[in-house]
Amino acid sequence: MDYRATLNLPQTSFKMKANLSQKEPEFLKQWEKEDLYGQIQAATKNKPRYILHDGPPYANGHIHLGTAFNKVLKDIILKSKRMAGFHCPYVPGWDCHGLPIEHNVDKELGAKKKDIPVLSIRAACRKYAEKWIKIQRDEFKRLGVFGDWENPYLTINYGYEASIAREFNRFLLSGGVIRSKKPVYWCSSCRTALAEAEVEYHDHGSPSIYVKFPLLDDLGGVVPGLAEEKLGNRKVYALIWTTTPWTLPANQAVAFHPDYTYGAVAVGDEIWIMAVDLIEQAFSDFGEELVGTGHEIIATFSAREIEGMKCKHPFMERESLIILANYVTLDTGTGIVHTAPGHGREDYISGLQYNLPVFSPVDGSGTFTDEAGPYEGMNIYDGNKQINADLKEKGFLVKETAISHSYPHCWRCKKPVIFRATEQWFIAMDNNNLRQNALQEIRKVTWTPRWGMERIYGMVEVRPDWCLSRQRTWGVPLTVFTCEGCGEVLKDEAVAERIVSIFAEEGADAWFKYDTSHFTGENCSCKNCGGTSFIKEKDILDVWFDSGVSYAAVLEEREELQVPADLYLEGSDQHRGWFQSSLLASVGTRGVPPYKGVLTHGFVVDGKGKKMSKSVGNVIAPEEIIKTYGAEILRLWVSSEDYRDDIKISDEILKQLSDAYRKIRNTMRFFMGNLYDFDPSKDRVSYENMEEIDRWALHQFELFKRKVIRAYADFEFHIVFHGLHQFCGVTMSAFYLDIIKDRLYTASPDSVERKAAQTVLYDILAGLLCIMAPVMNFTAAEAWVHLPQAGDDEPRKAHEVFLQEFPKENEEAIDPELDKKWSRLLEVRSEITKALEGARRDKVIGHPLEAKVMVKATGSLAEFLADKWDTLKMISIVSELAQADVLEGDIYASEELPELQVSVLSAPGEKCERCWLRSETVGDDDAHPVLCSRCTAVVAQLA
Repeated sequence: MDYRATLNLPQTSFKMKANLSQKEPEFLKQWEKEDLYGQIQAATKNKPRYILHDGPPYANGHIHLGTAFNKVLKDIILKSKRMAGFHCPYVPGWDCHGLPIEHNVDKELGAKKKDIPVLSIRAACRKYAEKWIKIQRDEFKRLGVFGDWENPYLTINYGYEASIAREFNRFLLSGGVIRSKKPVYWCSSCRTALAEAEVEYHDHGSPSIYVKFPLLDDLGGVVPGLAEEKLGNRKVYALIWTTTPWTLPANQAVAFHPDYTYGAVAVGDEIWIMAVDLIEQAFSDFGEELVGTGHEIIATFSAREIEGMKCKHPFMERESLIILANYVTLDTGTGIVHTAPGHGREDYISGLQYNLPVFSPVDGSGTFTDEAGPYEGMNIYDGNKQINADLKEKGFLVKETAISHSYPHCWRCKKPVIFRATEQWFIAMDNNNLRQNALQEIRKVTWTPRWGMERIYGMVEVRPDWCLSRQRTWGVPLTVFTCEGCGEVLKDEAVAERIVSIFAEEGADAWFKYDTSHFTGENCSCKNCGGTSFIKEKDILDVWFDSGVSYAAVLEEREELQVPADLYLEGSDQHRGWFQSSLLASVGTRGVPPYKGVLTHGFVVDGKGKKMSKSVGNVIAPEEIIKTYGAEILRLWVSSEDYRDDIKISDEILKQLSDAYRKIRNTMRFFMGNLYDFDPSKDRVSYENMEEIDRWALHQFELFKRKVIRAYADFEFHIVFHGLHQFCGVTMSAFYLDIIKDRLYTASPDSVERKAAQTVLYDILAGLLCIMAPVMNFTAAEAWVHLPQAGDDEPRKAHEVFLQEFPKENEEAIDPELDKKWSRLLEVRSEITKALEGARRDKVIGHPLEAKVMVKATGSLAEFLADKWDTLKMISIVSELAQADVLEGDIYASEELPELQVSVLSAPGEKCERCWLRSETVGDDDAHPVLCSRCTAVVAQLA
């Protein structure tokens, strides 16, 4: 007789091999055909709304692992929120204006650009953006991200461009916008001003020079040690240090700290003034040629005594004022700072304080103008060399070296930027109390991680005015008119409304298409001088303003959304980018932030923690991962990492995740395979009729379930992944499933004990699929159709898993006393397992099913095990286990449990061909001579 046919062996069409890269596109195609996103929205429409507002990625180039991570993280949050009982519309968006697109179009147009009208260039930029939107949309959808992909928000939509103009005009009409000549970050390569968020820091090589500024005034009256009779013929110089020689033509002052002590240092026939605390450090930098002559401090004094006195510029026919400034430091240099109000933010503030000219003899390409005298026409970096050479020739250069230091670079072209004073438009941070209001509102937002609040607070606290203007073509224009007669800015609500109305109909191109009167109307006049002729602004708006007003253009405009959003989520660099621009735009016009919560994640790095770079060769494209492993593994990676730190990825990490996925999948397959004959409407066994181990399993699942659902709510997704992996691989596969195999396979098909185990498998699997669905959405959908259902029900559909909610809490399953009891049983089992491993190693047995385990327990352990020997035998998975007062053979004495000793012998009897246990009852029944008595009874029932 074929006894294999009498076993309840697993049956399932759920494949062990996932073939994710082939199956996933089929699911996506089906979900799109079924309008799954629409079905989900319809099913949840009456639930409370949870709005995660999408920060728009830039429509330029393929997505990378950072953008993939970001989109999947958002998708996991939204799927988990839906399954937690919320209505979660998701409107993806794209940032479509700006320099990167314009640069690429410039390259495509080449020399032709000079002869092409502005509107044609803008049309080419729009077409370029639309091409990449389509490509990126398909790449995001391939990740299994659900959203309204057919109706995204685009900053180039006419309605959105109208919203940008409307929000800018609100600032303008309220007095929040100013025009001023002040130093801003300037990219000479891109030829435009940059915002704070458009600057990144990289190492850069610069010249390091010490320069002498001759004193013009006699210091003897305030510093007796420098009286003429003590100086003799020696000249006095203020010694400055700088790494930007090219800014020296713009010098207007030398700054001293008001609280430092300065010394007059005699060096040969000269006197150099420097901070006392830096004298030795500086002379050690100067080297033997200067140190060898010796130096002596002949007087010390406070800079307050010489404020307002003057030096002579070393090579320009100009005086340089001695001023006081708290930003002077003792970190390096001489404690005296060369000051050019046209080329530095702090210098500019000092310039305002001392009424110094804002002088910037450098044009937009980084070339000196005629105001730079002999350096006219020279690039500033070439000017560095020439200025140093001239200083040396004139005897004012003390020392020149080269240093490498962190320096601001343009985020687009990656080239060094400069500070350059030009006429620009700004949102004034201190007009209308914008800064203070923003700081107050920051503290009302929930920041994840919590340090995000202090980070953005510190940035807003010290940030300069927001530079809005860009000297480019592709963007929304600054909708400003200035009176040709008096220069007054036109602030007219009717004109502002007309601009918005025209943009809504024709887009921002209208600004470049029509003349001024089309917007101002025929009867518009200047309120200051009565003039009727106006100049239309040519600059475009900072793209950070574009995306920063998305709350107004999207959240306030789309019926399915709401403001403030529950969550903004982007990389940690957005504390100075989108989070900040959105905050300032909303607080400036609405008085409140556009978000209730903000979550930030780190940057994707390689397995060694290094930044990904094409030049290093450590870049991994999402497409490569999907082809090799499937998007599901990429999603698993997103959930496995603690996003608060930098996020590591490598081939090794992906292989580990693939192994983890395989274990989880095989655990689910075991569940399904053993539920092939289970009808939940007929076969369920009540909790009280289950065996203890079944109730223990439900208790463990309840703990796991609560922990993971809480982790979803707290955005602790690495807890979700590790909890899932641990529960499937250890709690289930390595213990519970291993133990109940015998019952599932060999017991009578309809027996209570088997149906009880199936009830547990069914309840855990049904909950497990819902719990994993936000992360492993493809696998959860594939598995959902294999979940048993009542006989009369319609077959399950894969997408229905996304219409479920997380399983409710089951108080009945929580049994702390049972858990405590089984925790101790597992400790004993662990020690028995060690004894079995030793017996196998010593060839006493070949397999644990061949073992007879004798256990000697004393003291409290003996009392505990008194009524649990059958349970201990079952969970040890051996043929025989018994209590013994005297042990035979090799004895394993437990170190973990001193009251426990174990010996392992070969079990008596023959191996049952049906259950594989050894038993002395094998052969007792002539009809079934190769079966044990337990299996004989089952086979008899089946006959």
